Amino acid sequence: MPHLKGSRIFLETLKQEGVDCIFGNPGTTELPLMDELGLDNEIKYVLGLQEAGVMAMADGYAQASGRLAVANFHAAPGLGNALGMLYNAQRSNSPLLVTAGQHNLAFTLTEPVLWGDLARIAQPFVKWSHEVGSITDLARSVHRAAKVATTAPMGPVFLSIPVNVLNDATDVPLGAPTHIGRGIRGDRQSIAQAASLLVDAKNPVLIAGDAVSQSDALNEVVALAELIGAPVYLEGAQNTATFPSGHPQFMGTLGRLAPALRSVLSKHDVLFSIGGDLFTLSLPDAVDPMPENLVVVHLDDDPWEIGKNYPTDVAILGNPKATLPELIEDIARIATPAQKARARERRSETERAVSQLRAKLRDSQPQSANASPILPRHLMQVIADALSQEVIVVEETLSSRGRIRELLKSNLRDSFFGMRGGGIGWGISAAVGIKLARRERPVVALIGDGSALYTCQSLWTAANERLGGLVFVILNNSSYRILKQRTRELGGHAAASGKYLAMDIDDPAIDYVALARTFGLSAQRVATLSDVPAALNSALRADAPYLLEIMIDRSL
Repeated sequence: MPHLKGSRIFLETLKQEGVDCIFGNPGTTELPLMDELGLDNEIKYVLGLQEAGVMAMADGYAQASGRLAVANFHAAPGLGNALGMLYNAQRSNSPLLVTAGQHNLAFTLTEPVLWGDLARIAQPFVKWSHEVGSITDLARSVHRAAKVATTAPMGPVFLSIPVNVLNDATDVPLGAPTHIGRGIRGDRQSIAQAASLLVDAKNPVLIAGDAVSQSDALNEVVALAELIGAPVYLEGAQNTATFPSGHPQFMGTLGRLAPALRSVLSKHDVLFSIGGDLFTLSLPDAVDPMPENLVVVHLDDDPWEIGKNYPTDVAILGNPKATLPELIEDIARIATPAQKARARERRSETERAVSQLRAKLRDSQPQSANASPILPRHLMQVIADALSQEVIVVEETLSSRGRIRELLKSNLRDSFFGMRGGGIGWGISAAVGIKLARRERPVVALIGDGSALYTCQSLWTAANERLGGLVFVILNNSSYRILKQRTRELGGHAAASGKYLAMDIDDPAIDYVALARTFGLSAQRVATLSDVPAALNSALRADAPYLLEIMIDRSL
């Protein structure tokens, strides 16, 4: 057994777990770790200037790499700054180890400056939260945390690590990782029941959720959709590309408003949710989104989600990629010739409906190429047309996104990342983490101006890491437009007067080009639609990160 300091034990156990970088913003309780990292050539430290941005960077890295990512913070204020983005990571099931430095345990009873009960602070947002009590527990705690974070359903975990644990030294075994395979197949009887319901269905519909992309099951969902002839929707609070957007049965995103959901689902008799959420809504409504007679089949690797809000006629706990082949085989075997013929007819009907939907998306009166400011719906179409399939898109545009998911060429499971949790300020920082995980792929982050201001400090990290092929596109309407839209829907004073309190960001106006240059990026303002494709292509070819500011229409 080697005689090691706690800081070295921590790094060596992380290496055993496959960790190659730590995202952080250090303070005094992390200094032993920072000193040890200065001697280490295997783990890279990525510095962020504010903890919320650091958290979102680590989240993006975890999602894009599919591996354990580590975020390290300083005491109670550092962890507190990160909690909003930790909430997003929890909702996205990101495999994350979050740590924070704690005071020497012999000192904490006096409640010194920056002290807090860190494990309790983090607990609501993680799968497991723990404070390491001694150096002899450190390696075991790290290995347990890594196992919990990477076991389905994946999600963040938290360790409070006192500075005395990092400074202590002892002869201690480092232990070894425990990896639980994710390819768990669903119950055989439940699969057979689901196959029978889908074969007998007159008009089935599929909802593809994040568990599809996380398990790399896009091909299996495509095969099932084609076999039964069903349209495929993305779940309303989707985070990733869970079905190829170019497929002729792709109907787009369900949305998060109850009346619209019910309108779509009422046309169907069987709903099969594959890792989809039923339902996360944006606003309460007297309308129930779930039609009374709709039969529900739900496959998910998270037992909490199955039957959470609505009764499930067939519940299958399992990994989509491991389970769907058996379901597909059952359907192909038991379907009668008449049922197979009807499935082919449904497929043709669905393809016609999708074709009409896409034609309608592009049939709106185009805006003049030289008009300014630019209408968001036309901008999104131009951006989607300009980007190749290899580009990873990170999206946090809220009120401007429109039907971006139907327009983008997001046919690969790692081609799109969105903000599932809803805590704004995620996009800029997540894009940095995603680019660090996928340096070989171009990344374009579409960010609303209000969101950009939450974690704009992460632009510095992008410049510091020399992340060429990373482009931030700021859609600037000088306001919190989504809040104006929601306030107008209230039909009160603001709707009548056109005056919206605390929802404009224009006095003084913020110059995002100047802001980006302050943080070390090249940047330019794009004035017209006709300039967008060339500006994007030029920015993507740059050997350093780039920011484009586009002024968009402010009307509601």
